[in-house]
Amino acid sequence: MTKYIMTTQSEDRIGIVSSLTTCLAAHDGFITELAQFGTPTSERFYSRIEFKMPDQNIEAFKGDIDKISRALELNVNIIEEMVKMKVTVMVSKFDHCLADILYKTQSGALPIEIKAIISNHEDASHHADHAQIPFHHIPITKNTKEDAERKLSEIVESTETELIILARYMQILSDDLCATYSGRIINIHHSFLPSFKGAKPYHRAYERGVKLIGATAHYVTSELDEGPIIEQSVQRVDHTMMPSELIAIGRDVEAQTLARAVKLHAEHRAFINGNKTVILP
Repeated sequence: MTKYIMTTQSEDRIGIVSSLTTCLAAHDGFITELAQFGTPTSERFYSRIEFKMPDQNIEAFKGDIDKISRALELNVNIIEEMVKMKVTVMVSKFDHCLADILYKTQSGALPIEIKAIISNHEDASHHADHAQIPFHHIPITKNTKEDAERKLSEIVESTETELIILARYMQILSDDLCATYSGRIINIHHSFLPSFKGAKPYHRAYERGVKLIGATAHYVTSELDEGPIIEQSVQRVDHTMMPSELIAIGRDVEAQTLARAVKLHAEHRAFINGNKTVILP
């Protein structure tokens, strides 16, 4: 028996779940988890089913599911649960999100395999050395941006990367790159946007007496920091906390939020629905 994850996306219509579960039962598939959602506004349907199946039955099952997907116009994806998602992590000077992702990957909390770490600085190279992961230093200037993104794409393709994680990578990606890897790039940023843009946002938040610090993880689009949101977190703060304390809290929230977003994506629980997401438990 091997465990699989099957996801579907389609227009919402009667009979989808019935067809899928009937096919699973016909091939001795044992469902361990099932989640579904039909969006009332866009009339789209999403489902995620975890199941076990005898190894000798899986190919016949896939053949029958293919017939069902054509009949119901479903976009179906079947993945072995034990196969870890291949990722590339991009980082600049702040390494808190990278360090957290590395730890959670090594401990088994994240079902991913980090194939490469890319940075426009060399500050994070020691993390890669310790984890024995290839490190690529790709400095970027206004005149070298196009060449840098070409090198990035070469690394992504050569490592068969399925997800790019921007772990506080402080460079804006081109529209072409965002389009090429649409739905495959996750970014993290603090929650002060758009109120406190630019340098020293935590100092400006301190001056305004903010009471909440948070972070947002989202898919990257050509619209800066406005892609479909995957995960958000907040932490209460108060007037006794200096900017240095706010920064420390903020970095912790960023790391936790990004890790949860990566986990949701790697477990195939996040679906893009227009300018927002559907997250299936």
